[in-house]
Amino acid sequence: MNPLILWIIVFTALGGVLSVMAAGAFLLLPEGVRTRMLSPMVSFAIGALLGAAFLAILPHAFESPVVGGAHTVTLTVLCGILIFFVLEKMVIWRHCHTHDCEAHVPDMDKARQAATGNLILIGDGIHNMVDGVLIAAAFLTDFHLGVVTSIAVIAHEIPQELGDFAVLLHSGFSRKRALVYNVLTSLTTVIGGVVAYFSLSLANRVVPYVLAIAASSFIYIAVADLIPGLHKRPEFSATLQQIVLIALGIGVIAVMHTLLH
Repeated sequence: MNPLILWIIVFTALGGVLSVMAAGAFLLLPEGVRTRMLSPMVSFAIGALLGAAFLAILPHAFESPVVGGAHTVTLTVLCGILIFFVLEKMVIWRHCHTHDCEAHVPDMDKARQAATGNLILIGDGIHNMVDGVLIAAAFLTDFHLGVVTSIAVIAHEIPQELGDFAVLLHSGFSRKRALVYNVLTSLTTVIGGVVAYFSLSLANRVVPYVLAIAASSFIYIAVADLIPGLHKRPEFSATLQQIVLIALGIGVIAVMHTLLH
């Protein structure tokens, strides 16, 4: 076996392991502390999702030489947002198919929370798979470039996965279930790396559009599902805290991506 594939597997798995360890450390905190941290972490998650979409994922999609132009990427993002809107509707319909949902607001809220959790898993799985493709492509170009690219991916994955973990808890997932699903979605990084190693020519043509879909999922979740919940606390102190934490989430992704790109 080519040792390069072993390095690809090791480094693609490493990012998932470190992000899960970060989520596991969060679980070790006392329950009262976790409860108080959940709402701020959702604000941070909004910033991390938007930062990852606009500062990391989409620039890579635009820079790809196989893309037919910015219009193609933005059209893919638009289609992705519409697709995730329909997927969320399907989850809500599945929860409210016998009664008028407007007359059962708690059920509607639970359905929307379930949809948010499912969408974050889909988007995270796609994003992680693309990360695996990028790591494999870097290793196939140059070993040292592969190591640097892996460090960059890991650096932005840890805060993003912590944000995703907070969203899953906010969506009604139990701690154990959220941790298990975080582990499963992290494995798609390894899958993406292995698939890219054996079929890189095809992966190169597909990656920009997969990136655009991943970005659209993050944008939709942040804007359609998470931000409206922040408006339930309109007081100035809460709003200021939300703005600061959203900016912090964006800033962390921006710094990690810029320093390690």
